[in-house]
Amino acid sequence: MLMPKKTKWRKMHKLRRGGKASRMVDVSFGEYGLKSLEACWVTSRQIEAARKVLTRYIKKSGKVWIRIFPHKSVTAKGGEIPMGKGKGAVDHYIAAVKPGMVMFEIAGVTETEAKEAMKMAGYKLPVKCKFVTK
Repeated sequence: MLMPKKTKWRKMHKLRRGGKASRMVDVSFGEYGLKSLEACWVTSRQIEAARKVLTRYIKKSGKVWIRIFPHKSVTAKGGEIPMGKGKGAVDHYIAAVKPGMVMFEIAGVTETEAKEAMKMAGYKLPVKCKFVTK
């Protein structure tokens, strides 16, 4: 799973989910992309699940780019722990996705194959997505 090698601080503030994407809005590396239509937190497990679906569907014929990376840490406390006693331990990492952000890209496959692969990957993500071309 994806996670940062080193961070300046272990525990981060909670993020806000508003606004539209101003960067990563175009297909830059591949020919086809998967663009988000709403704001959401995408965990490293969800990114990995979508990547596995893409690589298995296109087999060895194409190349996949993952444009998002889970930089932000999310903390959690165990069940039945009383209030107070500080912030919980780091539980997992998330990528903050905004509407209009291209999350995955593919090259080296036909458009029909790319569309089907992106549709399958979109099922693994907690955000509404659409298929875009360069």
